[in-house]
Amino acid sequence: MKAVWRAALAWALISLGGPTIAETYRDRDVEMLPVTELDVERYLGKWYEIARFPNRFEKGCEGVTAEYALRSDGKISVLNTCRIGAPDGESKSADGQAKIVGPGKLSVTFVPWLPFARGDYWVLYLDEAYSLAVVGAPRGTTGWILSRTPAISPEARTRAEEVLRKNGYDPSLLRNVLH
Repeated sequence: MKAVWRAALAWALISLGGPTIAETYRDRDVEMLPVTELDVERYLGKWYEIARFPNRFEKGCEGVTAEYALRSDGKISVLNTCRIGAPDGESKSADGQAKIVGPGKLSVTFVPWLPFARGDYWVLYLDEAYSLAVVGAPRGTTGWILSRTPAISPEARTRAEEVLRKNGYDPSLLRNVLH
């Protein structure tokens, strides 16, 4: 339970502090373009984190997954799980919720009782099969390449990095996640 609270507090601090607390990985002068259509039903389910821009709330995490499910109130439940230090390390999870705030745009919180502790989660790319996703945030302090499988092809990685670059990110700063 302590790990959940630490993760929630870290997320809140990152959300509040922006670039003063977390490094910025994108040129914010570049317009960020989320997908214009997001079929939430198809997006739900389990995603493997392939690569991420380093952030405080995932420090030391490997084997990271995110699971999304529709809630009865229309919001989306978020369950992020990480393995500390290695793909078979101790499992830590954080429960959150998201709501759709525009085409391809979600607002996520792991501390729902703090109204200002929300983070932008913009889906920048989805392949046709909804098996590869690229996600970022306008402030550029976070970004991820996600897949339905724990590994992706070199072509899929190149495509994901091109999307990040187009949205002002520097893909050379990505950190690969072990599974």
